[in-house]
Amino acid sequence: MSLVKLYDTTLRDGTQAEDVSFLLEDKIRIAHRLDELGIHYIEGGWPGSNPKDVAFFKDIKKEKLSQAKIAAFGSTRRAKVTPDKDNNIKTLVAAEPDAITIFGKTWDFHVHEALRISLEENLELIFDSLEYLKKNAPEVFYDAEHFFDGYKANPEYALKTLKAAEQAQADCIILCDTNGGTMPFEVAEIIKTVKKHIKTPLGIHTHNDGDCAVANSLIAVEQGIVQVQGTINGFGERCGNANLCSIVPALKAKMKRDCISDEQMRHLRDVSRFVYELANISPNKHQAYVGNSAFAHKGGVHVSAIQRHPETYEHMRPELVGNCTRVLISDLSGRSNILAKAEEFNINLDSKDPVTLEILDNIKEMENRGYQFEGAEASFELLMKKALGSHRKHFQVLGFRVIDEKRGEDKRPSAEATIMVKVGGKVEHTAAEGSGPVNALDNAIRKALEKFYPKLKEVKLLDYKVRVLPAGQGTASSIRVLIESGDKHNRWGTVGVSDNIIDASYQALIDSIDYKLHKSEE
Repeated sequence: MSLVKLYDTTLRDGTQAEDVSFLLEDKIRIAHRLDELGIHYIEGGWPGSNPKDVAFFKDIKKEKLSQAKIAAFGSTRRAKVTPDKDNNIKTLVAAEPDAITIFGKTWDFHVHEALRISLEENLELIFDSLEYLKKNAPEVFYDAEHFFDGYKANPEYALKTLKAAEQAQADCIILCDTNGGTMPFEVAEIIKTVKKHIKTPLGIHTHNDGDCAVANSLIAVEQGIVQVQGTINGFGERCGNANLCSIVPALKAKMKRDCISDEQMRHLRDVSRFVYELANISPNKHQAYVGNSAFAHKGGVHVSAIQRHPETYEHMRPELVGNCTRVLISDLSGRSNILAKAEEFNINLDSKDPVTLEILDNIKEMENRGYQFEGAEASFELLMKKALGSHRKHFQVLGFRVIDEKRGEDKRPSAEATIMVKVGGKVEHTAAEGSGPVNALDNAIRKALEKFYPKLKEVKLLDYKVRVLPAGQGTASSIRVLIESGDKHNRWGTVGVSDNIIDASYQALIDSIDYKLHKSEE
């Protein structure tokens, strides 16, 4: 079967998503990662729309890419302006990309209401723009905007717009589900009809408003589409674009279509996380293929089964996309969960060992009180080591006090914490201020212990979550605190539970520091 070419528009369409914005330097870095992933075309932006995109096309020329082609995006010429005089068209050519993609109107409703020109004039816009660009660019693609809605409204005219692009010798005509509401069965039937009239290679560009963007892209490939457009993590306007992180493994592993190499696909999860990081957005743990929970198992029956045969509860091997099987610990856990988790931490446990049952009973009792170990694997590892007697006590907290006060109605509250710790035979009594009581306590703990363990200076608190447990006690309810910490190499989660938010936070903070000290010894 022929190669399916991947066209990434994260740097253009993806940035139209709410809360997504990339600096110029971010766009360059992402382009390199997409190139390494094996993406064939990287749409860098719309050079006629803003200075940042103009700068991108200038700077990307200085970079060495191994195989990806850079595409610039724009629109057809304006009415009553020839292509050589149209500023948008001129800017596209001046950017000197490897390929140029322009969009045009295929829905008669848009021609009348948005462009306010005749249907014939719109055909001229499409033909003239593409014909001119073909003389001034290595490759030219035509995005048939709103094609599926246009076809359903007026199939004869929608096909005429594609014929205009074909007559202008566009290298590929991309059928766009711009509003994202077309169903997969409609996509299949419409593409079958299009192929009877159009011989130019076809592409697909779908949005996810009906939650069918990936399905629509895959069924389009099944119908002979040779170029698939999408974004990393499905970033895009409204509900997003087709998610390449789902499309790529589906093409490779499920449909046996050539798109990128097996080795490149093993970097898919890393690229997904990298783009989330630069967008400053927390990764979706439930995302298919690349999410933390994509191959996570919680029920004891499931875990027991996957240890014998992973395919019992996994639709593919997670390593193919750079992910891994995870065993979650909860009140649904059985012995198999504990054994699998111990193996993950290189801790030798036997299924008949009384310690295994002790750990299991302890976990279930703690979760009954509100503890949650699914996001706090560091706390769980420490719990196992304590049960096995292999936990080294690096320090002892003799006591702490936190003062949170507000001096005047218009004054900001101030917080101060004092703590007394014992390391070896030495006692350290330290105080610190903070922006709140938990921050003050965190600062005091670190200040006291960093004198003995300088490595703690590497640790940063990355996330802090507070959950009021549903006990119906109002302000006297129990509190669960989940903390995510990290250093230059790793991230880890810890948990604390109490009816006092400071105490719950203290438990999670102490576990975080304790975990770092244990890992530093390995």
